[in-house]
Amino acid sequence: MSPTAAGASSSVAYFPTVQFDADIIGKLSQSGPRYTSYPTADRFSEDFGYGNYLEAIAGLRMRGGRRPLSLYIHIPFCDTICYYCACNKIVTKDRSKAATYLSYLKQEIEMQGKLFSGMNHIEQLHFGGGTPTYLSDRQMDDLMAHLRHHFEFAPDDIGEYSIEIDPRTVSRERVQSLRSQGFNRISLGVQDFDPDVQQAVNRIQPAEDTLAVMQAARDAGFRSISIDLIYGLPKQNMDSMARTLEQVIAASPDRIALYNYAHMPHLFKPQRRILEADLPPSAVKLDMLALCIRRLSAAGYVYIGMDHFAKPTDDLAVAQRQGRLHRNFQGYSTHAESDLVACGVSAISAVGATYSQNEKTLDAYYEKLDEGKLPVARGIKLTSDDLLRRIIIQMLMCNFELSIDSIEQAYPIDFRTYFATELEALAPLEQDGLVTLEPHWLSVTPKGRLLIRNICMVFDRYLRMARTQPQPGQPLRFSRTI
Repeated sequence: MSPTAAGASSSVAYFPTVQFDADIIGKLSQSGPRYTSYPTADRFSEDFGYGNYLEAIAGLRMRGGRRPLSLYIHIPFCDTICYYCACNKIVTKDRSKAATYLSYLKQEIEMQGKLFSGMNHIEQLHFGGGTPTYLSDRQMDDLMAHLRHHFEFAPDDIGEYSIEIDPRTVSRERVQSLRSQGFNRISLGVQDFDPDVQQAVNRIQPAEDTLAVMQAARDAGFRSISIDLIYGLPKQNMDSMARTLEQVIAASPDRIALYNYAHMPHLFKPQRRILEADLPPSAVKLDMLALCIRRLSAAGYVYIGMDHFAKPTDDLAVAQRQGRLHRNFQGYSTHAESDLVACGVSAISAVGATYSQNEKTLDAYYEKLDEGKLPVARGIKLTSDDLLRRIIIQMLMCNFELSIDSIEQAYPIDFRTYFATELEALAPLEQDGLVTLEPHWLSVTPKGRLLIRNICMVFDRYLRMARTQPQPGQPLRFSRTI
């Protein structure tokens, strides 16, 4: 099936908020950052350490930091390995490893709670992994009690408390327990409902099990249910993708994340178990993307941006309409003004004008905590130029438009002079119909929304420097923009 199978008369198919143009996508797709941060994590330095993080918190306190916090907890363990996975995870059936990890994680949480004493109000919590539900019900109870002891949580009707779950690891009773523990949003990894695809990626997950978990979440009173899908997996084809979409739409989740599978076996060892011959050709992947956009749009989902769709009534869609949408290491968020405190191995915090990442291995993570230090391994302190470019990239990624006047009011610059090089680089994108540049606004067109990463890359000073001064022997770090 071609991208125009829905009745379009050319290679361009139209949708309410996003326009698919196969020719432009084929022309411009390239490797590039996802911009969950700017500067991106590959710019973090080991020169940034524990002391720099303490300085960032002291800076918040000096400014009377009373903004609500966002809290991220990383649980790295999984029972089995999914071959497509590029997450930082530890595959083991030895549950004692989780017990050891939790003792150190609780130590880090306590240290963070003390550092943020008096400004530790939480309005957003996210558990990611790995598989957070690898923890037993009792362990989760204990961990949540520990978090509440060291941080002050907003009431359930105000706070956004989410957890990623593997539907294969939870029962109806466990879902109800998660709700009673305080979680009000739930994200389910699905990827694909087709049995052949599941076999090829080592993730056997019957559709009825996933649907049962979704119903259990509704019955338990979860406010939002999200499903993750991936296109471009081995054994996928247009027919199997259409069947999966039909089942997903019938299940009616509030949000759908649709990711492009990035095959980078040189970086992620599990992907070496995937046979490249089983991967769909790039042209078929584009057809899959077009099919997904068409079907989800027809079902009433709004394209939020960067792989995400939501019902018009969902908080993400509402926040986007109101200009309050934000993007961080967990993806899109409605909490734009929150500093992010992240606990756990490899977790990344965003506090003040800094980013800091924890140690990536358990041994190094434990060693730092045994020394009585937070396990900060690297990070970066943002310059004024970084902050300026970060807000520009944020506004484009979240709202698809940028008020030039607002930038000039917030920063002592003349936009067109300061970004003369960038505006020159935008000219070809404007000619391709991806952006419009007016005296007071830079806007992304419906055709440009799928290529928003390309547009934001124009404002990435570090990326431009890396391309003009490449380092030999550096592996490909980024997935393709489409």
